[in-house]
Amino acid sequence: MTTPAGRRVTLVAAVAENGVIGADANIPWKLPEDFAHFKATTMGHVLVLGRTTHEGIGRPLPGRTTIVLTRDPSYTADGVEIAHSITDALALADRLLDGQPDDRQVMIGGGAAVYAAALPYADEQVVSEIPLAPEGDTHYPEISPKRWREVRREPRDGFTIVWWERAFACGGS
Repeated sequence: MTTPAGRRVTLVAAVAENGVIGADANIPWKLPEDFAHFKATTMGHVLVLGRTTHEGIGRPLPGRTTIVLTRDPSYTADGVEIAHSITDALALADRLLDGQPDDRQVMIGGGAAVYAAALPYADEQVVSEIPLAPEGDTHYPEISPKRWREVRREPRDGFTIVWWERAFACGGS
C-alpha cells in the first residue's frame, strides 16, 4: 500500500539464510559493505526503527529523519520522533514528508516486530541475503512468493542484495 502522499514504504534488511537478523540485540556478522548499502539506501528518507534497534545503534542516524516505534508511552529519545503503532508511524511519516520531494520514502529498518507490523503496508523490500546460518533470536518475516516477486538481484562481496516488489495491490504479507 502506497502512503496517501504517494510515498513508498520499503523494508530494508540483512537476512541470513536461516532467517536470522539478530542475536542478543546485535547483528551476528560484520559486513561493512552492507552497512554502507543500508546507509545509501536509507539516506535522505524517513527511517522507522524499533526501540531496541534504535538503542542498539545508540544515536539518530545522520541524514535521515528517524521515527522510533515503541509500546512504552513514556519513552523519549533525543533527536527522533516517537510513535506507538505502525499506523501512527506511517501517518507521522506522511506528515514529515508532506511538501518534500516525491522521491522521499518511508524506510523500515527493523527489528523483527517492526518488520512484521510494516509488511502489510510495504510496497517493496530490499533484502541483503547473507550466506551464513548463525544462531540468533530475531528473525525476518518470511517472504511469500505468492505475494512478492523478485525484480532485481545484485551480488556483492560476501552477500547479495535482492529487491522485491509486492506481487499484487491487495494487502497482506
